[in-house]
Amino acid sequence: MNSSKQIKWGAILSYLSIVVNILSGLLYTPWMIDQIGKSQYGLYTLAHSLITLFLVDFGLSSATARYVSKYKAENNQTAVNNFLGVIYKLYLVIDLVIFSILTIVYFLLDKIYITLSPSELEVFKIVYIISAVFSVMNFPFITLNGVLTAYEKFIHLKLTDVLYRVLVVGFTVFALVNGMGIYALVASTAISGIIITIYKLIVVGKTTPVEVNFKFVDKKLYKDIFSFSIWVTVSTLAQRLIFNITPSVLGVVASSSAIAVFGIVTTIEGYAYTITNAINGLFMPKISKLYAENDDGNCILDLMLKIGRYQYIINGLIIVGFVLLGKEFIMLWIGKGYLEAYYGIILVILPGLFFNSLQIANTAMIVQNKVKIQANISLATGIINLVLSPILAYKFGVIGACVSIFIAYMTRAILCNIIYYKVLNIDIKKFIKKCYLGMAPPLLLTLLVGYFVKYFMNSESWIGFIVCGILICIIYMVFIYSIGFSKSERKKVKINIKNLIH
Repeated sequence: MNSSKQIKWGAILSYLSIVVNILSGLLYTPWMIDQIGKSQYGLYTLAHSLITLFLVDFGLSSATARYVSKYKAENNQTAVNNFLGVIYKLYLVIDLVIFSILTIVYFLLDKIYITLSPSELEVFKIVYIISAVFSVMNFPFITLNGVLTAYEKFIHLKLTDVLYRVLVVGFTVFALVNGMGIYALVASTAISGIIITIYKLIVVGKTTPVEVNFKFVDKKLYKDIFSFSIWVTVSTLAQRLIFNITPSVLGVVASSSAIAVFGIVTTIEGYAYTITNAINGLFMPKISKLYAENDDGNCILDLMLKIGRYQYIINGLIIVGFVLLGKEFIMLWIGKGYLEAYYGIILVILPGLFFNSLQIANTAMIVQNKVKIQANISLATGIINLVLSPILAYKFGVIGACVSIFIAYMTRAILCNIIYYKVLNIDIKKFIKKCYLGMAPPLLLTLLVGYFVKYFMNSESWIGFIVCGILICIIYMVFIYSIGFSKSERKKVKINIKNLIH
């Protein structure tokens, strides 16, 4: 299958994965929490976030995608095989270090999480062991995603996302129906991950010419990889100072109940981020080509506006929908005990309206090898949250933690706009005018009209909620089409509708 079809079907599978992920989460998460209890769900969330905190690949996954793509473009398969041999050896060394750190942390758990009761701590330790063992086993195989991306196997890559979610839900439901409890829940995730890794290994083995050369040694290559990866590592570590560290902060200054509420905040924020960023990974080749033809920063402005406005529309719909119907959704979905998550979710998804629209420029920074600057922005964002989160969470609990994230993320969005103007020479003023300001009126008008719709409708039942949600979506799209879109965009929509009908 050619590249364009791979991209097309890869995009379709990306959205299918999102639909499966969200629907499964909405349908089975409340049932899962009911089966294992709010406290144990909090422990499950805590264990996952703590282990993820240490799973840093030091930028090697990004290096894999970049170097394999480069060598493939040069038709140098030997270089690909040699490079992968070097990368895998580096991964194994890092894996050993991570295993050592996780082992040390295990013996310090009772001193770190002093707010957990003895029974909660006992459960947490077992959950921690299961998650840690799987994470250490799976860690070296992160490179498979980079290989599949470089060889444009988007269908297989995106299909694994769908299969993983289906397997997790299937194994989890089976385990909990048979009364196996939280340990089986964690094991279900681990087993599903192992199956997906095996599938990726089979795909790489059968559809690519890759043959890893573990005997290859090249000091210069090690140096090149290190110089690229060090700043990606800084950026990755800084990102851990946001959502991954917050459950641990709440575990120290709050309770397992607060962690469970934040788990819901993280889930919804993850859905919002995934939806608005579903197609980002497909644009690096196009951006690279644009820069190869013209090194002026504004060569990507049209693409940035097109994709940025699209992402703003999607992000705006999520924000409008949740502001208007978020309380009803949480009450219907998971119960009034988690209503505090409503305010936290709004706080953490609102900055995405301004940052997610910049993803084309974010990718351009990688293409232009400006990862050091990106790392500094991520570091500033992480430090802000690291400083504010314990203070605000201690005083205001989950809401305080979410306020900290809101401040950090808004700072990131502002810094990115400034950097892209000064470093990439992009006409950010034009982008702000056509994207942020140009698309804001439909969003604000939908909020205003939406409150009137809610006033005359009962949205406290699932049927009323769904009907009200559909009406708000229709109102939003009408305002987007009539006020937000330009004349050429409206014409393109009409053409697409006619083609779809035919």
